[in-house]
Amino acid sequence: MLDENTKVPEESNATTPQNSEEIQKETVQESTIEETVQEEVIQESATEEKVSEEVPSEEIIKAETTPEPIESSNKAMDEIDDEIAASSEKIEHVNMEDKDYSALTLEELVAELTILVKESPVQSIQNNVNSIKNAFNVKFGEVLRKEKAKFLEEGGNIVDFQYSDPIKTTYNSILYDYKVKRNEFYANQENTLKKNLEAKLELIEDLKHLIDNADGSTMYKIFKDIQTKWREIGPIPRAKYNDTWRTYHHHVERFYDLLHLNNDLRELDFKHNLEEKLKLVQKAEELAELEDVNEAFKELQVVHKLWKEEVGPVARADREEVWNRFSEATKKIHDKRHEFFKDVRSKYDENVEAKNEVIALIEAIDTSKNKSRADWQKSIDEIDALRNKFFSIGQTPRNVSDKIWGKFKAATKKFNVEKNKFFKEVKKDHLDNLNAKKALIEKAIALKDSEDWESATEIMKKIQADWKKIGHVPRKYSDKLWKEFKDACNHYFDRLHKRQDAGNKEQLEVFNEKKDILKNLKEDVEDDDKDLTLDDIKEYVNDWRNLGRVPFEMRHIEVKFNKLIDKVVETNDDIDKEEVEMIKFKILVNGYLEQKNYRKLDSEQLFVRKRIDESVKEIQQLENNLGFISNIKEDNPLVKNVRNNINEYKEKLEIWKAKLDYLRQLEY
Repeated sequence: MLDENTKVPEESNATTPQNSEEIQKETVQESTIEETVQEEVIQESATEEKVSEEVPSEEIIKAETTPEPIESSNKAMDEIDDEIAASSEKIEHVNMEDKDYSALTLEELVAELTILVKESPVQSIQNNVNSIKNAFNVKFGEVLRKEKAKFLEEGGNIVDFQYSDPIKTTYNSILYDYKVKRNEFYANQENTLKKNLEAKLELIEDLKHLIDNADGSTMYKIFKDIQTKWREIGPIPRAKYNDTWRTYHHHVERFYDLLHLNNDLRELDFKHNLEEKLKLVQKAEELAELEDVNEAFKELQVVHKLWKEEVGPVARADREEVWNRFSEATKKIHDKRHEFFKDVRSKYDENVEAKNEVIALIEAIDTSKNKSRADWQKSIDEIDALRNKFFSIGQTPRNVSDKIWGKFKAATKKFNVEKNKFFKEVKKDHLDNLNAKKALIEKAIALKDSEDWESATEIMKKIQADWKKIGHVPRKYSDKLWKEFKDACNHYFDRLHKRQDAGNKEQLEVFNEKKDILKNLKEDVEDDDKDLTLDDIKEYVNDWRNLGRVPFEMRHIEVKFNKLIDKVVETNDDIDKEEVEMIKFKILVNGYLEQKNYRKLDSEQLFVRKRIDESVKEIQQLENNLGFISNIKEDNPLVKNVRNNINEYKEKLEIWKAKLDYLRQLEY
């Protein structure tokens, strides 16, 4: 920036307008509306997060690109000039009031975005649109995570995960409309900036013509008209701002030098301009005392713009003093601001260290021992937590931002490669499981109308058990397979239960009849005048057996009947106990046979064989013992006892053999 005494050659290079590239730089290329949800799942919004890493806010960029504090006030002025030039091409607009959208649903967020895009100036809604985007991404991210978790729980492979939602499609469409309108606006703004530059350059030419062809009677009025038109013209491209202003200011000073022919008018203007510049000096000095450095710098740009755009030159005698005060206040704010951003850069260095630590933790995650889906899900959760921590850390210097981001991507990519490799193998297992379940479904369908109840029931139960042992299948087949399998099983067991219900009714009638038999037997046992014979017992036993089975939960009646029979046998010496025992045994095994409980029959046969072997061994042992005492007389109590034991075992052996013979002749 020139001080009040600086002169610029008339042949300024600000005479030829150029295309502004800044609008293009501000217009970020956006993704198309056809972006898929599965890309968001795999990348998990990595692109947006990268942008947040690589594109700091305007203030941060300024902090990182601003040079160190320096002594020269001209350096401070140059910085202010650059800032004013940067803001010079911004068309004035009023930003909408910021709102908190975090509590809104996805549908409500889309409705808010629709209203903003359709009813509000596109240049005023950027902050609100970004807030809606952030809220939508958070909420839709939760939906995606839940759907992904559900997909994985049902046996899906993460590489096959796809999810679409109409609300997301609508959101993308409206966001696309916003970006189109925004780009159109900035394209129009660029044209406006060019036209404004051309208009100002024409005014400079008019001013030069006025100076070169001065007419004392009209020149002052024409000059004031030029000033008014200059102020009314809107912003121009930043690259041309300073040169254009300096050229204009140079010719304004030439005009005032020429105005000495009319000292009264010149002195009046100088006096007015001095008053206005002193006000601006005072404002700058007040800003230099503000604690909020950023606010002071922002306000200082406004003051400088007024100094340059609105207030003309002052008398030469006053120029240096006024200028020195103004530049000193500017330098003070400039230095304070640089100290502030030195602290900010220190914080950036801490963020670099913190992000490198997170990357190291990601690299240290060992997936070599992950064998199951649960193992990998645990690792995925760890990675997600570290990713969230990485993105929660503040910004880093631009000169290392790309490097850190590259390291982070490399670390997560390594994990994702291993993860995808595992889930591809899982996918193969899912296909094997699919074929296994289809085979079980074919068996179930083949048996669902079977009349061979015993065999079919055992097979159907085994099929159900085998189904539970088979792992997950691809999600798109899961529901269909389960329905086919369930329908076949339900069809069979509904038929079985219907048949069993009919059988239970018959068994209940049997129970009631057996209650009557038990009652009669109990009365006969308790009647002292009646002695039950073996034939009586056989009759009771045959009647009992011929009735058939009772319901499972009522089998206690069998125990009561057997106890009464035992009581009769124990109290009546005329009854052959061995024969009664055989009768009871036949009742037992015949019951197993009627129930088709072949496992019980096999167990009973094994038990009888074991008893036979034990009896034979006991007899052999006792006979061996007699051999050691052969010289003792037969009437010796010891010999008699051994002989009696041998006879008892032989009697029991005959009973066990009879039981085995009976079991062998059963057909099952």
